[in-house]
Amino acid sequence: MKLFEENLKVGDWVKGKSRNGELIYGYIQTINPSKKAALINVVKSDDEKMVGTTIGMMDGKIEKLPLQKTAHEEQILSLIDLALLTKDEAWFIELTAELKRVQDKKQG
Repeated sequence: MKLFEENLKVGDWVKGKSRNGELIYGYIQTINPSKKAALINVVKSDDEKMVGTTIGMMDGKIEKLPLQKTAHEEQILSLIDLALLTKDEAWFIELTAELKRVQDKKQG
């Protein structure tokens, strides 16, 4: 998929294959429209050495991951930790609202 056809933006979760063939999952750190490339912060890979690194990937090598609804409190708490680590305030606010809905539903 193409970055610009998918309207990807900084912070979106993506997957792809690196130049060396490693499967990576991560989020977009920056986008360079003139080079049709993005920097991806790798959070999961079949090559453990890639985890925690930031790699450049060309437009055609990146695929946006679908949004998933999380219903389990433990999963949401883990995602809140990740939002704090990545300093993604909008995602943090969204997750804390979702956590409150799950907790209210559990009590109600």
